Order: sequence, then structure tokens, then C-alpha cells
Amino acid sequence: MHDLRDRLIAVALEWECAFGNAPAITSTLSEFDAATLLGLTPEEYEECMRGATAVQKGYDFKYQGKRYQVKGNRPSGKPGSLVTWVPKAMNYDWDCLVWILYDSKYKIEEAWLWDVADYRNEFDVIKRLSPTHYRKGLQLR
Repeated sequence: MHDLRDRLIAVALEWECAFGNAPAITSTLSEFDAATLLGLTPEEYEECMRGATAVQKGYDFKYQGKRYQVKGNRPSGKPGSLVTWVPKAMNYDWDCLVWILYDSKYKIEEAWLWDVADYRNEFDVIKRLSPTHYRKGLQLR
């Protein structure tokens, strides 16, 4: 399964080299990577995603009875691509949130975990979040 991840990245980077922009794989990749960081094997992740849809409301996957929301960022490495804004959860229909920051080659630079209550207390009134905000959580790895 990690071979499949590597092939997806290779194709995305080849596409970016040819056409200037990488295909939008960060969300899908970050969900898989979050699951494996939390301890799921690729086979367990495959099983828990069976029947899931991309428009499932509130969370991306379930693991050990908890619903996980995942956010990810990846700078392209081009001038001006430094990550200064991170996606904010639009609802609280999840138990834990994982934020992953990649480098330009989709290597995990850092990953942070948030409990929904702590996240809501910390960020509910903040409109624009930065990596500094997410770094107040529990670091994964």
C-alpha cells in the first residue's frame, strides 16, 4: 500500500513538472498519512474507508471509536508558496483533528493532533489560522 502512495506522489510530481501545478492529492494523501500516523495499517485503513465518500460530513475516517477530521498543507516549493494559512474545520462533527504539513515532495514535515473541545475553545472565534496555531496541539511522530 505504501507503494501505491509512492506511485501517486510520483505521478503528481511528474504532472506538476510538466504542467506547472500538481493535481489535488493533498487531502487524500493526508487522510491516509494521518491514519498511519495514528497506528492504522494500510489494510486497516482500506477497510475503514470501504463505503466512505469524499463528501462525507464532518469527519474523514473512524478509528478506535473516534471520528477523525484531517487537514493538510503542501507548499509547491515555488516562490511565495510558504504555508502561512491552514484550513480551519468548518464544523465540529468529529472527535479529533489531525493537521499535516508536507514539504514540496509530499514528505511529512510535521503533524499535530487536536481534541474537538480544545480546538473549539482555541480557534472558534479566529477566522484565519496559521501553522503556529496548529502547533499548539499534540505533536504526532
